[in-house]
Order: sequence, then C-alpha cells, then structure tokens
Amino acid sequence: MNRTEEFQELRPLLFSIAYRLLSSVSEAEDAVQETWLRWNASPGRPASAKAFLSAVVTRISIDVLRSARVRREEYVGPWFPEPLLADPYQDPERSAELADSLSMAALLLLERLSPLERAVFVLREVFGFGFPDVASAVGRSEAACRQLVVRARRHMDAGRPRFEADRREREALAGRFFDALKEGDVDGLRELLAADVHMAGDGGGKTPQLATRILGAENVARVLSVLVPPFVRIGGVVEPREVNGQPGAVIRDRDGKVLNALALDILDGRIQTIRTVINPEKLRHMGPVADVWAVVREADQAAP
Repeated sequence: MNRTEEFQELRPLLFSIAYRLLSSVSEAEDAVQETWLRWNASPGRPASAKAFLSAVVTRISIDVLRSARVRREEYVGPWFPEPLLADPYQDPERSAELADSLSMAALLLLERLSPLERAVFVLREVFGFGFPDVASAVGRSEAACRQLVVRARRHMDAGRPRFEADRREREALAGRFFDALKEGDVDGLRELLAADVHMAGDGGGKTPQLATRILGAENVARVLSVLVPPFVRIGGVVEPREVNGQPGAVIRDRDGKVLNALALDILDGRIQTIRTVINPEKLRHMGPVADVWAVVREADQAAP
C-alpha cells in the first residue's frame, strides 16, 4: 500500500478524532488536510501510519482549539458544535459508544476540559489508543497522560450524558415528535417532552433567534406549535435525520436549502433537551443555506 492509499484508509478516523477535538466540521476537515500535507512531506515511513497520522492531526487540532476557545468566549448567545450528519469512522463493535461520544451533549461537556485533557481523553477513552501512542501524540510522558485521563474522566463522568439504550425506541419517539411538530399538535408535543425539558438555539447573532433558553414542556410545546406549522405551509420540510449520533432533523426551505439542524436528547421515554443550530456559518458544509430572514417573513404572513 502506498502513502496515498494509507492516508485515504485512515482519513475517516483522522476526521473523527479532529471533529471530537474541535466540534467543527470545517476546522476538522482543515486539520485533516494539513495532516495530509505533513504526511506527504515527511521523510521515510513510520512504523505505524495510524499512530503517526493520529498524532499529527491531534497536535494540529490542539493548536486550533487553543485559539478557538477565545472566539467561543466572545460568541453571541449559546454556542453549539457544528452539526454532523454521519461519522465517517464506524467501528461496528463500538458504534453505540462512538455515537454517544459524538452527541452535542458530550461535545459540550468536552468543552469544559483543557485542550490537553480533551485530546488525551478522546484518544484514550473514545478511540482506545494505548498510552505510549497518546503520550507521543500530545508530547507528554505516559505518567502525565494517565493523570490527565483521570482528571478528564472525573469531569466527564460528573456530567456524562445518558441516552436511551434502545435506538429503535429513540427513533420511534423522535418520529412521533416530528409528526406532532409538523401538525402543531400541542398536546402531542407536550406528551413527548420531559417536564423540565429545555430548548436552546445557536444563531451566533446572525439570525432571528428564539429566547436564549425556553424551559418546561408547556412553554416548549406552545412555542414549537406556533413556529413550525406556518413554515410547513409555505413548503418547508422537516427531514428526520441522525444528528451527531442522536435523533434529530434537518429543516429545509421549499427549495431544499438548509435552514436549521435540530438534535434531541432522549432519556426515560421523554425528550430532555432540544438543541437547534441555525447559524448559517455552521450549516454550510451541509449544502446551500436558506435565507432565514426571508423564510421567517413568509412564514409570518402564512400564520393564521
């Protein structure tokens, strides 16, 4: 196998590592591209292409993450990861675990870690790298990496998201939710929401925005029942999809342009959290983006 073939075979894994470190599709793709350039320019052949390339993409991602943290502190409104519709790296034996580590809840929890803690945790706890490879990737001793993992695991375990174990049950509940959503069925929506459900939207100050957070089943059900049906009447589409490994949907205008991505956290047979990403800069990797302001104006005119 030549160098190009080796890289292409490992590319899905490299992207998956970078995305979990950066929570950004575009930045993860850039990190993988930079890894390719360094791989192409490196002399000789390492004993393990996987270890070498994983170390390179991790170091690049750590550097990006350090600068990104400042930008996120200045972000307008709630900050959520860029939605990911499918993880290109799939290990059938660990698919559920990998999906949970991809969820928005898990990625937001990773934001609490330092860049080094985050890198060590992702490499060791998510992808199962040995400590020698982890230490090489982050430029620390194995003993230091073990300490970093312990600290990171403590932070993650304190707030680790839990989801329904049965994927089919989650998908069935999500299907009922989206049917009720399109029909504006307040009672149907309320029945599927946890009493203390909360909904939040990431618009980055660039779009019409819901309240920073809407709390409680009654409030969330009524807001959704008012907002969505007029949008459907003007040709909008609610397209159920898996978003970041969890039930969700892509919201499109009548021309198929992306308006919004929505992810659900489901536990104990109820929807606990609804996160929506409407910032157009975080949706461009999914295709052409809709003019949100124009859609809102038209939907307002279609409202009863």
